[in-house]
Amino acid sequence: MKDIRLQRLFQNGGCLDIAVDHGVCNEPSFLDGLEDMPATIDALVQAEPDAIQMNFGQADLLQKRPGRSKPALVMRLDMGNPYNATLHRVMWAVLQNEKDPVLPAVQMDAACVVVNLFMLPGEPDLFRQCVANIARVRADCDRYGMPLMIEPLVMRPHTEKGGYMVDGDADKIVTLTRLAREMGADIVKADPTTAATDFHRVVQAARCPVLVRGGGREDLRQVFARSRVLLDQGAVGMVYGRNVYQHHNPSAVVRALMAMIHQGASAEAAWDLYTGAEGTCSA
Repeated sequence: MKDIRLQRLFQNGGCLDIAVDHGVCNEPSFLDGLEDMPATIDALVQAEPDAIQMNFGQADLLQKRPGRSKPALVMRLDMGNPYNATLHRVMWAVLQNEKDPVLPAVQMDAACVVVNLFMLPGEPDLFRQCVANIARVRADCDRYGMPLMIEPLVMRPHTEKGGYMVDGDADKIVTLTRLAREMGADIVKADPTTAATDFHRVVQAARCPVLVRGGGREDLRQVFARSRVLLDQGAVGMVYGRNVYQHHNPSAVVRALMAMIHQGASAEAAWDLYTGAEGTCSA
């Protein structure tokens, strides 16, 4: 059953997963572009990525659509407060359904579930919570034949920029990715290393398919250029959110990224596809 679900995710060995599971972060700035979820999902389904990453409470917007021609569902199982701009006295990460955490994903016919593995400076209790969450979910994934995506997140201190920002240190990402694999990850969703050419080390540590995690919205030329390097380093795809759904033409961005992932398109060719789609849209 797990292999069947993985086949739905990895078309031709690659995957573009569009993440819209930002509501569980409880951070207002993360909801820009996600205010109208039915309209957002309409646009993303039309764009035709391989998968859309959502929570249980929003998954019906995708899964109740008739027919088989729609992106696969990747379901987020946990939530926490590390993304908040406010520094909290207690940092936490909990499963949304502690009694039977994977069952909602089975009921919604998800192709995969995803859980965080946070590494924040000075927050060992948060790390322990994540390890416990993964251990609990791993057992249920085995029982239900559900692939498990683990998201190892190495963060810089909150005091640096008024929020826990990504730490691109390759040694730290590799070490946490190795732990994700030790705990049974079927897929790893990892941050890019500061030097994209170091990302092969993350792929080696994962010993399973690695998807690159996105972040805030950036210049698309830079997104395409970095994505090409990361794919060449061994990543099999991307989990991007704001660089797609915050764009006025998500289909154009998806078309370019899909060409890079599934057809080996260069960053320049991806840009040409994007601008061509933009021209068609505006014509």
